[in-house]
Amino acid sequence: MRAYERLLKYVVIPTASDDNNTTVPSTKEQFNLAAVLVDELKELGLSDARVDDKCYVYATLPATEGCEKAPAIGWISHMDTVSDFADHKVNPQIHEKYDGKDLKLGDSGRKLEVKLFPHLPNLKGRTLITSDGTTILGSDDKSGIAEIMTMLEHIRKENIAHGKLCIGFTPDEEVGAGADYFDVKSFGAEYAYTVDGGAEGGIEYENFNGASAKLDIVGVNVHPGDAKDIMVNAASVACEIQSLLPMEETPEMTEGYEGFFHLLKLSGDVANAHMEYIIRDHDREKFEEKKELLARVSDQMNEKYGKGTVSLKLKDQYYNMKEKIEPCLHLIENAKKAAKEAGIEPKVEAIRGGTDGARLSFMGLPCPNLGTGGYAFHGPFEHITVEGMDIVVEILVQIVKIYSKQS
Repeated sequence: MRAYERLLKYVVIPTASDDNNTTVPSTKEQFNLAAVLVDELKELGLSDARVDDKCYVYATLPATEGCEKAPAIGWISHMDTVSDFADHKVNPQIHEKYDGKDLKLGDSGRKLEVKLFPHLPNLKGRTLITSDGTTILGSDDKSGIAEIMTMLEHIRKENIAHGKLCIGFTPDEEVGAGADYFDVKSFGAEYAYTVDGGAEGGIEYENFNGASAKLDIVGVNVHPGDAKDIMVNAASVACEIQSLLPMEETPEMTEGYEGFFHLLKLSGDVANAHMEYIIRDHDREKFEEKKELLARVSDQMNEKYGKGTVSLKLKDQYYNMKEKIEPCLHLIENAKKAAKEAGIEPKVEAIRGGTDGARLSFMGLPCPNLGTGGYAFHGPFEHITVEGMDIVVEILVQIVKIYSKQS
């Protein structure tokens, strides 16, 4: 079975996580995909495949004879998707011999446009997979799962020599909780790769430091005719907070290693308002400065409008894995070599985001990230190609071969 065939099977199983839920996992639907994966892993010969009570899937493929001393390598992807554009079942669309031009997405009124996605002409001639434009596709990160599963199938069918391979599929990555209950010790890997990136051949071992911020604003609501020196408009205070943050430090104004404040949610009225941000920066010092700035702005509002007007909750989510990967750069060099063996030029770049691997690296499991072949994640324009997924599978197989010789 090819990787894209597995992807088509997985994406129709709803697995959106929910940041508003405190249960683990945040949505019970994620167990449905976990059960499917456990069955498939057992069919592939990984007899210890299992899902625990928190919806983490684990399995192990023991080393072949003669490779017992090779490093144990882990392979990790997440089962959940974002909740945006995930309110009904995904209807994947296959576009054979894509012409590299603007493409209508079903009857949704949306279309992939080259002016927004300039890489599209490079996909000309390939078989493109999208949603019908009304939902996400779910390639993030069901493509990674499909590629890992297909890699295992190749290894088993072709009798490829390998060291111990450890498989882990996590829930709730999209709400920042994918590594919360990951059992690194029992997982059994010395090193690992998450397969959760973009274009095939992508290799990432630098990511943002990330934090979340929630602000609750309490106003004083009186009749506007009698409001002089009395009213505190909570909605206006929220707007003032946003205006005091650097206008140029937003996602739409930054690139590369530049960090940002991203206002995710804003709601409220005169009496009460609520704001949610994520704060990102590759540089740890600048990251801390951004958090301090938001705290100072909150204090400034309390000084101006009265104590208790603004309540701020800051929470660190993950840190830049670079410091944990640099002592074991063989992970990067071997991934680059594998990409070249698969016929593609590797591209090492920083992630403008985070993965389970960032947190796992700080939990003692060095874990860079590999591309899946997908693009435009987290929205209705998400797409991937059949051929790109095939290349990723070959890269994974080549990495396994490389490490099998390092005993």
